[in-house]
Amino acid sequence: MKRIYLAAIAALWPLSAQAEDCEAAVTQADLTECSWADWQAADAELNAAWKDAVAVMKAIDADLPEEEQGAVKNLRTGQRAWIEFRDANCLAEGYLMHGGSAEPMLVYGCMAQLTRTRTADLVLMASDGM
Repeated sequence: MKRIYLAAIAALWPLSAQAEDCEAAVTQADLTECSWADWQAADAELNAAWKDAVAVMKAIDADLPEEEQGAVKNLRTGQRAWIEFRDANCLAEGYLMHGGSAEPMLVYGCMAQLTRTRTADLVLMASDGM
């Protein structure tokens, strides 16, 4: 249900050329588009950090006896749990403006913020493992 809701919000607020300059955004629609674009940029950074973290976990698993391996599995389990947390937490934060035109902006802003924090965690994990 949460994913359907987020997909519906994304469909309602597609990026437009008007919102490319987010410093000049004034309307709620433009502010929301900018918030969505910020989350998408943060998500792209997360995906790059994720690949590095997985590579490190694979290297750790490769150096362990088979019965002790689990770095990649636990990283994936943690990431799935984090996604569930992020989505639920940000939908809850959106309720501060529930039903209003600013609700999607709050959700996307929350998602960008939490995604950047998670990215920093993954970068640190990958750098500690190298």
